[in-house]
Amino acid sequence: MFSVIRQDLRAVFDRDPAARTTLEVFLTYAGFQALLAYRFAHRLWRMRLRLLGRLVSQAARWVTGVEIHPGASIGHGFFIDHGMGVVIGETTEIGDYVTLFQGVTLGGTGKEKGKRHPTLGNHVVVGSGAKVLGNIRIGDSVKIGANSVVLRSVPSNSTVTGIPGRIVKSIGERVPEEAMDHANIPDPIAERFDLMERELIDLRKKLEND
Repeated sequence: MFSVIRQDLRAVFDRDPAARTTLEVFLTYAGFQALLAYRFAHRLWRMRLRLLGRLVSQAARWVTGVEIHPGASIGHGFFIDHGMGVVIGETTEIGDYVTLFQGVTLGGTGKEKGKRHPTLGNHVVVGSGAKVLGNIRIGDSVKIGANSVVLRSVPSNSTVTGIPGRIVKSIGERVPEEAMDHANIPDPIAERFDLMERELIDLRKKLEND
């Protein structure tokens, strides 16, 4: 477990330029604190001390604003940026080097039993406020735009935006680390409004010339 925690700590310094010291991360980073609590609660869960695991998880939620079910499976190098409002359901599976921003929900879509939460591959980035719901698979190196709602599986090396989420980019190779700037993911709705605005300007010019 300590090896995994070291990799989680390294992920903070690799992906957040504001992180300065290890002590600062331990004392002030709510996402990292929630992840530490999850690592402990998950171990209790696997030991079948499930009530105790849930109590640890609940205490972490009160302190950090991040809710991670101890039954979830999370790989190493995981990073929650800012953290507040993140929810990760019981049967969620998360690969290695995944990044979630604030307000992300990895949840279910109903009251079904068994596997009911999403599976995320490696190197996935989920933008702030995004919802990924149901027993779906998000492939490796996928980027999900802020406030998107994803209800269907997404192939690797894709970019998804919108409500419901749709693929707006698929490049056939791993999304590079510098793509962490999820604010620059294409917004199809904004692009449509820009097109309409340009058409109105052209129409106005034609009317003025007439």
